[in-house]
Amino acid sequence: MKQLPLPLSAGASPSRIVVGPANAAVVDAFARTDTWPFRTAVLAGPPRSGKSLLARWFVSSGQGEAIDDAETLDETELFHCWNRAQESGTALLIVTGAGEGGWAVTLPDLASRLGGSLHLQIGAPDEAMMAELMAVHAELRGFTLGPDATSYLVARAERSHLGVERLVEAIDRLSLERRQPPTVAIWREALEEVNGGSQPPLL
Repeated sequence: MKQLPLPLSAGASPSRIVVGPANAAVVDAFARTDTWPFRTAVLAGPPRSGKSLLARWFVSSGQGEAIDDAETLDETELFHCWNRAQESGTALLIVTGAGEGGWAVTLPDLASRLGGSLHLQIGAPDEAMMAELMAVHAELRGFTLGPDATSYLVARAERSHLGVERLVEAIDRLSLERRQPPTVAIWREALEEVNGGSQPPLL
């Protein structure tokens, strides 16, 4: 497990990226832009999985340019951006937040270019990565989740980036409401709230 620092604060987002099995192949691909077809890659992944943070890191590292939330842009303008990157020889990372149904591009020229580009996908985090993500999100909110806390929570939490973020948010809110540091009781209540009461019993 490693982390990639971001050069500037991302405000409400982590200032560093946790790298694990879910996104390691994406990070590795960033180092080989010369092998990308058309020097273009399309990055997709589940909600809150760090796509935008990876795009920021890609640009700040001098690897190339990035277009975030590409599916929300005018397709003709996006095609012009692709052409400009081709003319300048700049690597282009196109980030899409489209869901499992995929990104239905209707402009034929753009669809053919993107179809022939490198496609990168962020997956679900494993347990070690979830523990790191929990620690990072807790730090962002100004409190600490140590190894005992993350070990307890990881075994019971939804295995997704969004699930981790929601769980840490719930722990923080409950802790503030009770005016006390996060305890096992708060961990359990947060898990019940986020999981809909489906967590395993306390051992």
